[in-house]
Amino acid sequence: MTIQFLGKTISGPFTIPSGIVATASPIIDYLFRHIPQVGVVTTKSIGLEPRDGYREPILSQYAPGCFVNAVGLTNPGAIRSAELLSALQVPEDRFLLTSIFGANAEEFVAVARLLAPCSDGLELNLSCPHAKGYGMAIGQDPELVAEIVRAVVAAVELPVIAKLTPNTNDIGAIARAAVDAGAAGLCAINTVGPGYYTAHGEPVLSNAMGGMSGKGILPIGLKCVKEIREAVDCPIIGCGGISNADDARAYRDAGADIYGIGSALIGLGTEQMRDYFEVLDGDMAGDTRRAESMVRYDIDMSFRPVTLVSNERVSEDIAVLRFDRKIDIEAGEFIFLWIPGLGEKPFSALTDDPFSLAVIKLGQFTEKLVQLEPGTQAYVRGPHGIPVAPPSGAKIMAVCGGTGLAAVYQIARDFGNAEIFVGARSKDRLYFLDQCREVSKLHVATDDGSEGYHGLVTELLRRRLEAMSPAQRENLVFYNCGPEPMVHAAVAVQGEFCAAEQIFSAIDYLTKCGVGICGACSTPDGRRLCVDGPFL
Repeated sequence: MTIQFLGKTISGPFTIPSGIVATASPIIDYLFRHIPQVGVVTTKSIGLEPRDGYREPILSQYAPGCFVNAVGLTNPGAIRSAELLSALQVPEDRFLLTSIFGANAEEFVAVARLLAPCSDGLELNLSCPHAKGYGMAIGQDPELVAEIVRAVVAAVELPVIAKLTPNTNDIGAIARAAVDAGAAGLCAINTVGPGYYTAHGEPVLSNAMGGMSGKGILPIGLKCVKEIREAVDCPIIGCGGISNADDARAYRDAGADIYGIGSALIGLGTEQMRDYFEVLDGDMAGDTRRAESMVRYDIDMSFRPVTLVSNERVSEDIAVLRFDRKIDIEAGEFIFLWIPGLGEKPFSALTDDPFSLAVIKLGQFTEKLVQLEPGTQAYVRGPHGIPVAPPSGAKIMAVCGGTGLAAVYQIARDFGNAEIFVGARSKDRLYFLDQCREVSKLHVATDDGSEGYHGLVTELLRRRLEAMSPAQRENLVFYNCGPEPMVHAAVAVQGEFCAAEQIFSAIDYLTKCGVGICGACSTPDGRRLCVDGPFL
């Protein structure tokens, strides 16, 4: 299917709304190369200066297919974003819609001028419901909307689209103000709210309040698009609650030209997302509803309580935390640990029964974790990710550093026929070695020679591989986890002796939502560690 949109012939009628999945350049590049049904690719909202946004949790599910989120307009700033977007090769049949935000007209114009050279159009975020001073605070005032649209239109020679908030008594008036000021099109709606959601008596989101999305806002989105269409005559991107072709057709009947798919993508791996859009496009052409069966309404983001039993300090910055109960987790999966008021972070479980974690102090959250007192109440969600599945009869070679041991110990324990290679700077940073010896042949390397081999763990790995015959090496499968330089070094050594198909690695990319929607854990090839891995 090809359609016309703001001067371009594009390959498909869908977009992914701003801030969802397509938040990193490698993911955008993947969409360009593999998912033609997404004819309009919308970036995350970009501001003038870098912005960290809110601490995790940033997303919670309050009912199947219904979510509340507060990311906080996380972005690297306009200058860095322009560099990243300029490196993309935008196909002729795609429309790169760059979403921007600002606190006033001057900021919008400054961002627009920086990003216009690498964009096909600009979307003005006039609708974020939870970032103070931005978005909805601007978008509820027709005069202010008109001022910003008029200023940006005058500053760039690109189509400008205003993204409108549903949180207004008269969205038609806002739409008329934007179009009269020069907007070439409109996008509706952004998330509804803000809303408030709790678990175990505590607000889940670190910001407490967040925008609501998913199936629950479908009727609101349809109502808003209908009112906009009755008020103005311009292209409209309709989004909010779409998960199947019937929903998209309902938006079409209400007046939309492009259909935004957002929350329906939660939990879908990269190839599953590609298949979903292919099926959805076929549903639109054939009056079927097959895509709905691919939506992950089974995603579990609920929290279960655990109590800290012991905190064993390994070194000044490493601790092993043991809790009071078992968790259900398969080798290769991960969980999130949430402490209300402090935040949440993802971890591999060092052991499942009882549940334990290896924690290294890297930031504010983990600094607090290594100091936790026994008796502390915490909460776990998950497991998330894809369990590992080594070939039957394969010999497992696990290579780890830092707290990466937690990600590979259960693999060796559950599948057997394993060797574990552990690297550390010194003996005092090693832990859980006796347990590793019970389930595998253990190899230890320390940089200073205080334990095991004197040198890098990858040097020890090379010696072991050199001692094997070609037939033995063909039966190996590698699982690497640890600091990124160590993992890349391990892969380089393994690649000298074995095929790439035998090598799986988990690198500690930033993981925020855990269900594939925020794109924070993007890998260089456009996959997302949380739904495609963590072992890739």
